[in-house]
Amino acid sequence: MTAQATVRMTPEVLEQRLVSFAARILPLANRLSTTFAGKHVAGQLLRSGTSAAPNYAEARSAESRADFIHKIRIAVKELNETSIWLRIVADSQLLKTALVEGLAAECNELRRILGASLRTARMAAGSRQ
Repeated sequence: MTAQATVRMTPEVLEQRLVSFAARILPLANRLSTTFAGKHVAGQLLRSGTSAAPNYAEARSAESRADFIHKIRIAVKELNETSIWLRIVADSQLLKTALVEGLAAECNELRRILGASLRTARMAAGSRQ
């Protein structure tokens, strides 16, 4: 259990965690960008790893429940992609696994939190959106 698990998970706390996660992606991507492969992976990581926070912010001001579900689903998909890119970085040894482990763990926790929010919203909507 992380120290963050003891904090009540309000929308503001979740948004800040997503912003902090995105901010942690930036220096990791900079460390990757010295080779052709590194540049490719860094670009992919930057796109997916920094998009969950703004998508969640958009969801918070959604115009409807369907809009909320759609934007949360996008945020989850981006975190899923980020998780795979982080695994690729670790498995390919582009960077030491220790540099990726904390980010990968946070990514997975954020995926679970947003996934639960998505399931709750879908049940409240009475649909399988």
